Amino acid sequence: MRMNGRVWRPTALAAAVMALTVSCGLVPGTYAVQLPADRLEGRWASTRGEVSLTFHADHTFTGEHFEALSVSTDCESPAGPVSGRWAFLAPTEPGGSTSTADEAATRGQELSLTFADHRCDTSAHLFGDEDAPAMCPSRDPDSGCTATGYLYRRDQGE
Repeated sequence: MRMNGRVWRPTALAAAVMALTVSCGLVPGTYAVQLPADRLEGRWASTRGEVSLTFHADHTFTGEHFEALSVSTDCESPAGPVSGRWAFLAPTEPGGSTSTADEAATRGQELSLTFADHRCDTSAHLFGDEDAPAMCPSRDPDSGCTATGYLYRRDQGE
């Protein structure tokens, strides 16, 4: 049986869109975004504000209720306030496919988060666009975050 082009093209397009949406966890703007450090600095919080991470220019961060995120299962006793160091991941060599945490990097789309008090490190991936970014703390950007696992940039004073 031959499939009519009017049927299979929209079906293929719908399947491709659904695959992209699922792999990115329904995040606003389904694309990774590179942010400059000054756009990363500040408070990032979940939709209802129960989980937050605040990034500082000196590459330190503080956070509240990190234990609510699924990525915290790799950490030792993540309950309560957390703190640590952050750095963008940068290629280990120009054009290379491997990367490492580099505090000298001034922009990036993936962060390394090292928690001082909880003997753990993880990644956070940036999605959306520079004006409305979303952060997904996760070891694997393809697995995405749950609907409540994304953190959003909050301007000072919110």
